[in-house]
Amino acid sequence: MLLQGLRESWDLDSIFSGGSRSEEFLTAISNIEAQLAALNKKIENFQLDSMEAVVKDVQETAALLNECISFVGCLTAQDVNDKQALTLRGKLESMNAIYSTILVLLDNKMAEIPDGDWNKALEGEYLSSVAFSLNERRNLASQKLSYEQEALMNDLAVDGYHSWSTLYDTVVGKIGIEVEQNGKKETLSVGQAENRMTSADRQERETVFTKYTEAWAQQGDYCAEALNHIAGFRNSVYRHRQWDDVLKEPLDINRMSADTLNAMWQAIDENKNLFVSYLDRKASLLGLEKLSWHDVDAPLSSADSKMSYDEAANFIVEQFQSFSPKMAEFSKKAFEKQWIEAEDRTGKRPGGFCTGFPVKNETRIFMTFSGTPSNVSTLAHELGHAFHSHVMDDMPYLATEYAMNVAETASTFAELVVSDAAVKNAKTKEEKIALLEDKAQRSVAFFMNIHARFLFETRFYEERKKGLVSVERLNELMTEAQKEAFCNSLESYHPYFWASKLHFYITDVPFYNFPYTFGYLFSACIYAIAKQEGSSFEKKYIALLRDTASMTVEELALKHLNEDVTKPAFWKKGVEVAMEDVKEFLELTK
Repeated sequence: MLLQGLRESWDLDSIFSGGSRSEEFLTAISNIEAQLAALNKKIENFQLDSMEAVVKDVQETAALLNECISFVGCLTAQDVNDKQALTLRGKLESMNAIYSTILVLLDNKMAEIPDGDWNKALEGEYLSSVAFSLNERRNLASQKLSYEQEALMNDLAVDGYHSWSTLYDTVVGKIGIEVEQNGKKETLSVGQAENRMTSADRQERETVFTKYTEAWAQQGDYCAEALNHIAGFRNSVYRHRQWDDVLKEPLDINRMSADTLNAMWQAIDENKNLFVSYLDRKASLLGLEKLSWHDVDAPLSSADSKMSYDEAANFIVEQFQSFSPKMAEFSKKAFEKQWIEAEDRTGKRPGGFCTGFPVKNETRIFMTFSGTPSNVSTLAHELGHAFHSHVMDDMPYLATEYAMNVAETASTFAELVVSDAAVKNAKTKEEKIALLEDKAQRSVAFFMNIHARFLFETRFYEERKKGLVSVERLNELMTEAQKEAFCNSLESYHPYFWASKLHFYITDVPFYNFPYTFGYLFSACIYAIAKQEGSSFEKKYIALLRDTASMTVEELALKHLNEDVTKPAFWKKGVEVAMEDVKEFLELTK
């Protein structure tokens, strides 16, 4: 049955009725406060024989806390001017810091348990289901500072470290980008301006990009303050913990080794020439010597290739069905139950995300949908995230805390399913070229744009150790990184990208970049296997997703794919999947 008449705004009332004024929501926050106090007392009196009860309470509290954090995140995203929601977000951030401090105490208590007693305790049925997470926390505790020092850092981070991220969100919410088209003036939000930069009209792209850059330049000092102090806080923490490598924490969070990360970038660097050829061909097709930054995501045709929201929903569900009936069924449910906020309007924050509600076993997706091919890809991407959470609904909370890199595996896999089927079903040569070009664009995003972010951030953190980094120097670092990552293939770049990209300011996840590329390539390798095995692969795929929070990525790949991800050879398989699309594109556009 076709999906018709879908609403483009989400339903949050099924989580907590009444928005930021919800009595139900305020009651839940009060309950968390009580649970945190009781949990702290239990852990202070922690004994090995009470560990199972304590872990159960930890998971219950974590689930409710994250339910509330997700809810307030949705409220602030749908309306950046919701002052009550911003106030509640601040309160929940403080409570999350308390929870983190309680966990530090638990980690230290677990670290004091002799290995023999510890291993015996984990043999029980309940604790064995979350043994990986508990072992991970216990081992990391031995690499950190004392409980008192870590607790103090968590407390100070609320009004220090995390508040810089909040300040950045406030700045973004106030940015209005004034443009004029056909004699009509209008003010765009950041998200709306970003959508306009995929217009088929180069003059419009250039005009909006110029105004967009000017808007960020006006806020450059504020953004630089926020970015410098976020990095400064992290560098100070690492120094006190005697962690020399700024990548240690992001690698630990993503449960992967430096060997794996280096192998991935090596495979990409060795195969970038073909993607440069794609960029050169695209420039030629657009009548340009070289592409500028605002041309990279431009459509090749001025024909209106937009889809309505209903059309996009049906297209995505249909393509999912060809690979995984369970993923299709889940996505249909997400559309019908209004789990997606897609309305194109002012007042929303930019970007897209998927967030989970572990108590209700629901998810919500946020984006701004204007019907572009990129929007359709984003929608499929976020539904991939949501399906990943869905297949873990019956698992203990600690066994569902998967890292960002494997989270991006599920999302980009969903994109691949949709885009690859679309290319195969193309009715004309022109349509096929457009679809292949859309896929090539995404490869460039993961192999070049995100590589530029990674290069910028690693170099910026090193410079930040010596002192504050100026706006001018941030622009230089960003431009240098873009030139290197894009192999000097563009005519102009985006020096203020460091200011405009939200990911640099997210304090919960350091280095919010390379996991995207990991997920893209890992999913490409999985997809290649799926195409060989056909419909029988769905069961294996779901089994892999269910293990994503219970082992390292090296172990995950070995168990489910029989592959060694510490070697460039594995990653080259994923790069080759992307290269096939580019080769076909170059052949069709000779």
